[in-house]
Amino acid sequence: MKANKEWIVKSIALAVWIGILISSGIAFAQHRQYKETVVLGEAVTQVKTLGDYFEPIKGTTNDCNIYILDSGVPGGTLLIMGAVHAEEPATNLAAQLIVENAGMATGRVIVAIHQNRSASTVTRPGDAYPQFFTIDTDWGEKKFRMGDRWANPLDSWPDPETYVHYPSGQMLAYMDTRNMNRTWPGRANGSLAEKTSYAFMRLIEQENVSLTIDLHEAELEYPIIGTIVAHQGALNVAAMASMMLTAQEFPIGMEISPLALHGLSHREIGDYSNSPCILLESPEPFLDRVRGVTDEALLLTGQDEFVMKAGEQGLLYWPIDENGWSIDIRVARHVRTIEKLTELWTRFHADSAMVFAGLPSYDEMVEQGVGHFFADPDSVPADRLAFE
Repeated sequence: MKANKEWIVKSIALAVWIGILISSGIAFAQHRQYKETVVLGEAVTQVKTLGDYFEPIKGTTNDCNIYILDSGVPGGTLLIMGAVHAEEPATNLAAQLIVENAGMATGRVIVAIHQNRSASTVTRPGDAYPQFFTIDTDWGEKKFRMGDRWANPLDSWPDPETYVHYPSGQMLAYMDTRNMNRTWPGRANGSLAEKTSYAFMRLIEQENVSLTIDLHEAELEYPIIGTIVAHQGALNVAAMASMMLTAQEFPIGMEISPLALHGLSHREIGDYSNSPCILLESPEPFLDRVRGVTDEALLLTGQDEFVMKAGEQGLLYWPIDENGWSIDIRVARHVRTIEKLTELWTRFHADSAMVFAGLPSYDEMVEQGVGHFFADPDSVPADRLAFE
């Protein structure tokens, strides 16, 4: 009798475990396979993929879409990279807003909405991130994947005990072999992230990119926040943008890319190509270690009483109050900073001018919400849709 009871208990436990395994597997598969819809704006003249620039990336998880907006008027070429770290959602939202809304008066802009697409197919283990988040639009809810800082281990395994950056030889944390902002300038036979960096370097070379902008977000506990980090080749543009935006619209700092820290986009892209790189950081309380419940509300509103308490104790590098840092403000900061940087780039480099047209203002994005600027996929022909 006792043996029968033990068998029943073990059978029930096994059935529960199998049920959890199956339900988790279904959830993971749904997240990994979900496709975000992008409505191609009028300025989008071509959609390529990263594999068009480096064949070994073709067909892999990181063979991301490359959107080209061409004015038809000769000028410079701007590259914008979103979701290098896919747990920083204002970056891909800003990139997609530009794809759907921007016009080009002069030059071209090339946009990667999910630069490290693999990282957008997984969330951080143990941190209870939501798998998806939704943005309210004029026509309903628009759904997006939430991701992680590093590429999905399913796409890049195993990690080394220590990641040795190429070509500097600098030793970094093991998981940084999957961190797209530690693998520049990449290598053709490296990890997935290294190959992806290498492919983007080939894109920069083949498309003759004049300026690269890398979008990021950071926790308020991190000192490099609310700022522009610039390669030495773009210091004049970055410094002027910081001063003008701070004086006229919103506070944003400026820092110089360190010479001795390798693998970073703002260091290596400018050193190994003709395109200086500028990195933008916006404040994202969702990433702070002292945060409360890690849910969609925190991701979208940026409101958290525990992060506020840390600020009261002087533990933060960026201010926060009961209003938090909403996704609308964070996206607006990125879009407006990009526009200001291109304005100033054109002033300093008339031979490679890049002039946007039709982008919403900072106030419009904050007041109307970022969702107002996403078009209804059902309102356009199928050939004006792309999927991320």
